[in-house]
Amino acid sequence: MKRTLLLFAVFCIYIVSFGQSNVSSQNWHWKDYAKDKIHGISLYQAYQHLATINKKPSPIIVAVMDGGVDTNHIEINSKLWINKKEIPYNGVDDDHNGYTDDLHGWNFLGGKDGRNIDKADAEKTRVYHQFKTLYEGKSIDASKLNATQRNQYEMWKQAAAEVEFSEEEAANLRYISMAAKAIQKLGNTIISEMKDASFSVIALESYQPLGRNTLEAKMAYLRTIKILGVEKEAPYVEIINDLKEYIEGKEKSAKAKMEAPSPIRAEIVKDNYENFADKFYGNNDITGPNAKHGTHVAGLVASIPDSNWNVNALYPGIQIMGVRVVPDGDEYDKDVALGIRYAVDNGAKIINMSFGKSFSPEQIWVDQAIRYAAAKDVLIIHAAGNEYYDLNVKAVYPSPYSSALNDTATNVLTVAASSDESINNTLLTDFSNFGYKIVDVLSPGNKIYSTLPGKTNHGYLQGTSMAAPIVSHIAAMIRSYYPSLTAVEVKKIIMQSVWKPMNENTSYEVPEKEETKTLSAIAAAGGIVNAEKAIQMAGKYKPTKLTKTK
Repeated sequence: MKRTLLLFAVFCIYIVSFGQSNVSSQNWHWKDYAKDKIHGISLYQAYQHLATINKKPSPIIVAVMDGGVDTNHIEINSKLWINKKEIPYNGVDDDHNGYTDDLHGWNFLGGKDGRNIDKADAEKTRVYHQFKTLYEGKSIDASKLNATQRNQYEMWKQAAAEVEFSEEEAANLRYISMAAKAIQKLGNTIISEMKDASFSVIALESYQPLGRNTLEAKMAYLRTIKILGVEKEAPYVEIINDLKEYIEGKEKSAKAKMEAPSPIRAEIVKDNYENFADKFYGNNDITGPNAKHGTHVAGLVASIPDSNWNVNALYPGIQIMGVRVVPDGDEYDKDVALGIRYAVDNGAKIINMSFGKSFSPEQIWVDQAIRYAAAKDVLIIHAAGNEYYDLNVKAVYPSPYSSALNDTATNVLTVAASSDESINNTLLTDFSNFGYKIVDVLSPGNKIYSTLPGKTNHGYLQGTSMAAPIVSHIAAMIRSYYPSLTAVEVKKIIMQSVWKPMNENTSYEVPEKEETKTLSAIAAAGGIVNAEKAIQMAGKYKPTKLTKTK
């Protein structure tokens, strides 16, 4: 039971702190192993190197394909891509690209009336109910199906198996629901005395209760939070909100087999989903109803340096383009494919995709879009995922490999999440997907500090979703200072410049798992990305001439 709660902490809990960040202590992922003995990306050292070369950075557009980016956050607002071909908010498609008033990007999850999709069903639910009448309760001879029908049938069988809500899952849900009620009751008792709804474990540990009831509530609260595996910095109000969101999601999963997905897309977006040519839908609200994840990712792409570094003149000309394609739930393949094409057509040279799913009914649309990006020299950086899957044997989408096209995209860099001994006594995490056939590199992804919605808010999240944009920042540095390098060359540089243990056969313990892994078993490059080495290598790399495409 404790294992389930720890999993909950890994995927759902985040820590929020307000005001300006103390980057010297919070941004461990920037640090340098040789200097600090912490397995960061040596970002400060990379900027030190840039100070020694006689080059000026060029503008570089990075598309953040995610659930929304808070355009009002001070640090992100100053880095937003501006579509200069559009007259802001005049209700006219001035650049004739089909997307009206797309000043900072586009929202493929919105309606013309300004409404937005917030929550969407899991793809397994959509797949199960989409083909239920064709296959459920019927004797199917797969050998008599054509290739398309066979793939469809196999996908439906997988969805039918995964949509089942097991007794173990039901028991876990009941347990966490009880824990949530207990935490809320204890918290109310504590707040009645502390008068602070955002108290953290750290604050509570140092607080001396006045009454016996508060003292007992304090001790019980601390025990419960420890069992859940929640970080000590987590404020009470955010813990309650995340528990509520987690429980609602699980309750929805429990009903998934019996209840077909609501027609939310037809009600809000109103596109003809089956027609890929019907692509001019959505609105220009790139923030959307829940921009927590995307704002955190965008902040990592921007990677605002410490003012004490005095490197503002060296900072790459990063412009963040927001492309909203990820609801709370699984994304739709059509939106992902069109989002990629939108980013490419509007000048993005790097696309960060911190999302993924186990089913891709319209995989071919996404595969073709990825290859369209490759033809236009655009690098796609994709998070490996947080299910602890071996991607050598388990498919997660989007994927560089296309079964439909029978090839592997060369412009996709897949990123697993690393940690550090100072955080959890090992370089590894117990959530990151792995597999050297698909995953390319590791990057810090455990307890990562970045921007959160609100003008000056910051906090911690963890996952491969955080590892990927850290790599996107390195790629942006390279492409900003060395714009003649191609997407494929930048990928090679990042992979070839990773930090590796002196003994590449060194195995590291996987937290909460009774096993160890080498870095080469996790990722093809066998190491953690390093900004300093990548920038140094980029300066020496002899670029190839890129064949221009029309």
